[in-house]
Amino acid sequence: MTADGDLAGEHAPAERRRRFWWVKWVLGTVLLALLIGEGIYLWPRLHESWRTLTEIHWGWLVLCIVAQAVSMSGFGLVQKQLLHAGGVDVSQGKSVSVVYGATAMSLTLPAGQVFSTAFTYRQTRRWGASPIVASWQLVFSGVVAAAGLALLGIAGAALVGRGIGVKLIATVVLLAAVLIAGNYLARHPGAMEAILRRVLALVNRLRKKSAEHGIAKLAEIRAQLESVELGKRDGALVGVWAVTHRFADVACLGAACYAIGADPKLSGLLIAFAAGKAVGSIPFAPGGIVYVDATLIYGLTAAAGLPAAQAVAAAFIYRLVSFILVAIVGWIVIAFLFRTPQADDEEYEQEFKQQRRI
Repeated sequence: MTADGDLAGEHAPAERRRRFWWVKWVLGTVLLALLIGEGIYLWPRLHESWRTLTEIHWGWLVLCIVAQAVSMSGFGLVQKQLLHAGGVDVSQGKSVSVVYGATAMSLTLPAGQVFSTAFTYRQTRRWGASPIVASWQLVFSGVVAAAGLALLGIAGAALVGRGIGVKLIATVVLLAAVLIAGNYLARHPGAMEAILRRVLALVNRLRKKSAEHGIAKLAEIRAQLESVELGKRDGALVGVWAVTHRFADVACLGAACYAIGADPKLSGLLIAFAAGKAVGSIPFAPGGIVYVDATLIYGLTAAAGLPAAQAVAAAFIYRLVSFILVAIVGWIVIAFLFRTPQADDEEYEQEFKQQRRI
């Protein structure tokens, strides 16, 4: 490449930023409008909510913090167990530190989920995971966490009807099926390769490429998947830690309610929690600020039976612990453990982008 080409390449990102200068202003305006809207909605209730907060039960607040710590530790154990299945042994301390760091990025940065996923990928690669095992761990932990969230939401709906419910049983079966499928594919990578070969053949035919295009990559994926052995013990422990992660987070929300003297219905608590987490997965604003708070407040009011003032106070405490406190701890962890750039950062960044395109 010529010197002129290098110069053009350097100026391209700057030119792109100038072209889309208006995007940050639009996002900022929308976020400001949401904050103003939430303020208008909550203003009549804020005085009474503040009085409720001044009468807080500190024992329940401590329990709220402990429950959130257990939830984060539970997800660290999910990650640790999945990596163990891939032949990578890592301490719980290292796993949880990455969970805190990744969560802080996800909660506070624009497009934080992308940054947090790339961060987790880099760290698991440094622990010795192959590219496929690192990607598999990210995907599988996300699937298990989503299944656990669905289980909680349907459990809440079933409790409203005061019965176990077909949907709740179906969700438990689905969670078990995910773990069994993961175990099977880990033990029989040839089955996945056969399926992917058929899909690849169809894609190559549609794209008018050679039938052999991408076959070598599939063989490489199979070779690396053969190192993953998600046995019955690992699968069972992943399920246990995933449920622990979710139920401890629900306990955090429940403790936040009890801290301000509320007595929420269990079914409504589960529904409000599941709705808040589901809405929070939409990457519209860092930490789902405004719309997650509004969803929690509405859920606690409509489903859990809390008066509006108590719902606002409970949501405030829960978000203070699960959002603000976790983000602060996460950034402190990053500052002390992951602040120094590593020589392989760029290499793993490019590798992560390639894995996402597969």
